[in-house]
Amino acid sequence: MLRLGFPVIGVTDIPRAVAFWTSALDLVATPEWESPAWRTLDHADGSGRALALMLSESPAQARPRLHLDLFVDTTAEQEAEVERLIGLGARRVDWDLYPPDPDFVVLADPDGNAFCVVDLSRAPSGSG
Repeated sequence: MLRLGFPVIGVTDIPRAVAFWTSALDLVATPEWESPAWRTLDHADGSGRALALMLSESPAQARPRLHLDLFVDTTAEQEAEVERLIGLGARRVDWDLYPPDPDFVVLADPDGNAFCVVDLSRAPSGSG
C-alpha cells in the first residue's frame, strides 16, 4: 500500500539546514539513512519522521510549486514566530502575489527555499 512519507527539502549545506530546521520546528536529526547528502529529521517527542534534507546542486526556485506551510493560531504568534525564524537565519521574501489582507507571511530558509507562516485565525488565504 502506498503511503505518504515526508517532505524533502533540497539544500546546499546539510549542517546549516539541520541547524535551522531542528531549531525552527523542534526536530531532532537522526542517524537514519544519514550520509553526506541526506539527513532525516524526527519530531523531538519521538512520534516519528517529520522532514528530510537532501543535498542539492540546483538553486532554490523563486516561486516553487511545492512549499511548506507552518501553522500558528494567532496573529501575535505569527509575528513572534516570523521574528524568531528570522533570528535563526530565515529571511523575508518580497512576495508580489500576496492577496489583500493575507493570512500568511512568506519567508525563505538559509538556502533560499520559500515557506509560509500561516495564521489559522485568519485562514483561508484570499477569502473575503
